[in-house]
Amino acid sequence: MPHAIASRCANMASLRYTWILILSVLTSVQAAFKVSTQDLKIQLNHPGSFNLSLTKPLPPINRSVTVTIDVQHPDLLSTEPSLISFNTTTDQTKWIIYVKGLSAGHSILNANVTPSNIADFSQAFVRVTIEKSDTLYHISAVVGWIYFLAWSISFYPQIYSNYKRKSVVGLNFDYLSLNFVGFLMYGLFNCGLYWIPEIELEYFNRYPKGLNPVQVNDIFFSLHAVFATVVTITQCFIYEIGNQRVSTTARIIHGIFATFIFISLILSFVKVIQWLDFLYYCSYVKLSITLIKYVPQAFYNYRRKSTVGWSIGNIFLDFTGGILSMLQMILNAYNYDDWESIFGDPTKFGLGFFSVAFDIFFIIQHYVLYRDRTDYIEVPGHCQEEPEGSCNA
Repeated sequence: MPHAIASRCANMASLRYTWILILSVLTSVQAAFKVSTQDLKIQLNHPGSFNLSLTKPLPPINRSVTVTIDVQHPDLLSTEPSLISFNTTTDQTKWIIYVKGLSAGHSILNANVTPSNIADFSQAFVRVTIEKSDTLYHISAVVGWIYFLAWSISFYPQIYSNYKRKSVVGLNFDYLSLNFVGFLMYGLFNCGLYWIPEIELEYFNRYPKGLNPVQVNDIFFSLHAVFATVVTITQCFIYEIGNQRVSTTARIIHGIFATFIFISLILSFVKVIQWLDFLYYCSYVKLSITLIKYVPQAFYNYRRKSTVGWSIGNIFLDFTGGILSMLQMILNAYNYDDWESIFGDPTKFGLGFFSVAFDIFFIIQHYVLYRDRTDYIEVPGHCQEEPEGSCNA
């Protein structure tokens, strides 16, 4: 009899412990550690802070909990406290974490909890940016808006020139077609990653602590660029075109890009690749086009020995945008001591430099090599002539 009572008590204790574990698990599903902000900007040698809190109290089981603040780059910043210990029976659900920048750069703070099953802490992280100067930060922001505006309005000098001349002779159709496809791919990438939740979720699953790289101004610029390019293409159907057409070489290039995108689209539909990968492939097409799109126009100017019909205003605005874009990258690299963003991954800087180099070449063509060009003139009773003497009767 004593043995049976002891066994029964043991079973009841075991059952009680099981229910406690079940209650703990069910409750911890709802409880989670959160931070007041996941993006924190502080100045070098200046303090900052954020709140770490629980969304709801932990189950009232007498159990010790330890929260460790792990710093990705401890040479860049320090935290106080770096270790928090408390008991689940406490009523405290919020703690202030102080952060101090030791060196300029970027780092991530993670809150790791022991025991790990007490609550969800997957979103308890902070991306910290330590800057050398807040003034440089604001200068960089102003520079960014200026080059954004410069690039946005750079399409209109060419549109106005076409309208004023009632002709698109001098504007290379290969350049125009490549520009349209490039901006279309860029717009597709931006809109897909910003507006389609499933694709955005794929991005955050791949980069859990990353930021969506697409901002609202990226969407506006790409869609506006597509619109402006469509307006220019429409002018090609209205105004004089001479003997211009899209070359066979450009058609082959477009065919290669179209085949690549079509195959990628099929692979996305059959789930061989993710839709995020498809958008990345679209961005690769845009990068490739940026590398080659200026070549047809530069060669066309050389062959004609003239820049008539090719708006120099467009080039100056594009040059301004490119220079300021690279200046912003340099300012940010210095301010955050992040020179790897330029030299470690030189693609963006290289593309900007490549575009600026072509702009300089176009300026040399316009003002040095072909400065004695003859512009279109109105001759009563005759069609408009090009310097070579060709015109459409």
